[in-house]
Order: sequence, then C-alpha cells, then structure tokens
Amino acid sequence: MSELKQSKYIDITTDYGFKKVFGSDTNKDLLIAFLNQLFRGRKVIADLYYNKNEHVGDTEDIGTVIFDLTCTADNGERFIIEVQRTSQVNLKKRMLYYSSKLIADQAPKGNRRAWNYAISEVYIIVLLDGFAMPDAGEEKYFLHDICLCYRDHGKIFYDELGFIYIELVNFVKAEAELDNDLDRWLYVLKNISSLKGLSTYLRKPIFEKLFQLAEYSKLKPEEREMYNASLRNKWDAESIRSSQEELLKRAREKAMAEGKAEGKAEGKAEGKAEGEAKGKVEGKAEVIKNLLSLNKFSISDIAELANVTEEFVKQIEAEKAKGK
Repeated sequence: MSELKQSKYIDITTDYGFKKVFGSDTNKDLLIAFLNQLFRGRKVIADLYYNKNEHVGDTEDIGTVIFDLTCTADNGERFIIEVQRTSQVNLKKRMLYYSSKLIADQAPKGNRRAWNYAISEVYIIVLLDGFAMPDAGEEKYFLHDICLCYRDHGKIFYDELGFIYIELVNFVKAEAELDNDLDRWLYVLKNISSLKGLSTYLRKPIFEKLFQLAEYSKLKPEEREMYNASLRNKWDAESIRSSQEELLKRAREKAMAEGKAEGKAEGKAEGKAEGEAKGKVEGKAEVIKNLLSLNKFSISDIAELANVTEEFVKQIEAEKAKGK
C-alpha cells in the first residue's frame, strides 16, 4: 500500500474515512457544520444524535448507510437524516425505499388514532463519489436538492421529505474559486487525500480540526488496516463500475453505428428513419444481452441501466435463451 504512505490525509469519501471524521460525538460539530451547508439555511441543525441502526437496507449492497441521525434544529424541531454512500444501480428507487422505511418505522405499535400520522421530517443525503447522477441530463449540477412539488407549476407540495444528492464528479472548482463554505466542504471531500496541507482558502477552525483528524500518520495500526481495507473496497467498486460503463459505451457505439448503416441502406428518407430506429432498438438489445451475460444484474437493474422497460428486458432474455 505504498500509495497510502505517500498521502498525508485519508480519503474521507471511503466508508471508514467518513466515519472516522464525522462519526463520533466528539466530532459531531464537523458533521453538523457540513449538513448545515447542504441545507443552505433552510434548516439549521443545533444538535444531532447517532441512532443505533446503521443500515435499513440490504447488507450485501456495496453502498451502505453511513449515518442514521436524529437532528434537532435551532428552533426545537426534530427530523431524521440518513447519509448514504451507494452504487448507482436503482439509485432513485433505493433512496425512495429507504426514506419510506424511515417514515413507516415512526408508526407506533398501537393507538395510531391518537398519533394521527405525526411523522417527523425525513431527509436522505447521498454522496455520489466517482459516478454521475442517473438521468441527470446535460447540465453539470454538483448538488441536487429535491422535494415533492406540483408537476405543472413547480410549487412545493410537501417539503418535509427531501433528497440531497452530492455529485462530486461535477464539482470541478479549484481552491481559488471557492466562493462559500459549501464549496469548501465539497472541495475537501473530493480532494483531501491529494492535498499536502491546509491552504489559506481553507483556513478556518472547522477545517483545521478536520485536517488534524484526517492525518494518516495519526491513525493507530488497527485503524490503518481498516482504512486500507476500506480504500481497497472503494477502488474495487470503482474498477467494476468503470468496466461496466465501458461495456455499455461500446455496446451503444456499436448499436449506433449499425443503426446508421442500416438506415442509410434504406435509401429514402422514411426508410432511413425507420432503419435508424430499428438500429437503436437492436442496439438496446445488444446492451441487454451483454448485461445478461454478466450474471450480475437483476431484470430491474438492467432495465434502468439500458433505459428500457422490464418487459423489454424479459423479451430479450427469452430470445437469448432460445439462441436468437
């Protein structure tokens, strides 16, 4: 692990690194400061409590719940925050499931009439490290702040259930371009393991404490082992994701090429359009066949990756089984 010895600070986007810096009562001022920047004044957390249940989902997932928190705002309001670092397959559905469970778990065993659905606010915060937000479009936002709103005019319908996605791949500011503390937090999250020290742009007490905690040389031997294992897990996950993305990219490029070639062969404009459409469908089928061959994804996973319906995936699966 010579790479680690050359890095002065640990990578705090690893599960171990994040918990090391943010995961204890003595350091919760760091987490409170970070979360308050994410809420951008909409909520001001005065205190928080680390709940015992560390994972509400499936334990075999690569990405796990980092923290399950009960927070108290400066006005006395209490709400629940779950901090996730997860993979991208079925990302939106996973977060909806986790938030729904956090809401459902608030229901008392009995006397629900008296309770009258007095549920606390719930927020899911997702750290996307190394990959883009699914279906995010062409605009490169690094922060996605989401709530329930009216489809027609965008007015907020219900703002006590929220999702905040942090898309670190889109945060590309240099130190001299950091405009506010949110910028500084995201810069540190993304870059601390490659930094040599605390620059003047980050010279604040909260970041001085963070950098002290994140020094690799200050880790105990057993802590180093846990961090090294966590970092290897992150590298392995990134390698798998990169291989999958490259496979999808090649399949799509091949499909596009075949679709255009077939469309041109039709001759007429109408025939060309039909040929290109057919080529795109066949290209999707080729992508799905490749994913099925990996034997690593469910039908719903493949449908999301290929941007098709589950019925279409099942159709291709049946055709593949018949040897078509």
